[in-house]
Amino acid sequence: MRGLRGGVQDPPERRSARGRLAVDLVTTGATRPAGLAAWLQSIAPARARGSVTIAIVPDSRVRRLNRQYRRKDAPTDVLSFSSKERGYLGDIVIAAGVARRQAKEAGHSVPTELRLLALHGLLHLLGYDHERDNGRMARVEARLRRRGGLREGLIERCR
Repeated sequence: MRGLRGGVQDPPERRSARGRLAVDLVTTGATRPAGLAAWLQSIAPARARGSVTIAIVPDSRVRRLNRQYRRKDAPTDVLSFSSKERGYLGDIVIAAGVARRQAKEAGHSVPTELRLLALHGLLHLLGYDHERDNGRMARVEARLRRRGGLREGLIERCR
């Protein structure tokens, strides 16, 4: 993982889809989301070309990153770090513990929650910003979630 790899223990799982989106998945601990990379590739917008790294890490790691880059001293569910490197969209960092708690609160599985978080992070890497785009990201996320078989998304939860 570019820039955020420290402390990640498992080798990356790489999945690519014929020149479109390539996903490197790295995890720590027991969170091993089978099929996440392939699912994200299958529902990603056509303009999602290049590669992305998804890291599923302890909450403490996400809290440090959130404090360092967003000046918020608290864990969050997902962070996205875009890249200026040609062909590399960036990094998506997911807090494993937060994802487990949110899955329980939402009444669905942890793999479902990880899909929601990965999709949300990818859309941020593609330039969407639900805090400033008058609902554009919410509409795109809803369409892609339906394509991927998911009901509710993160943006709806926050309303």
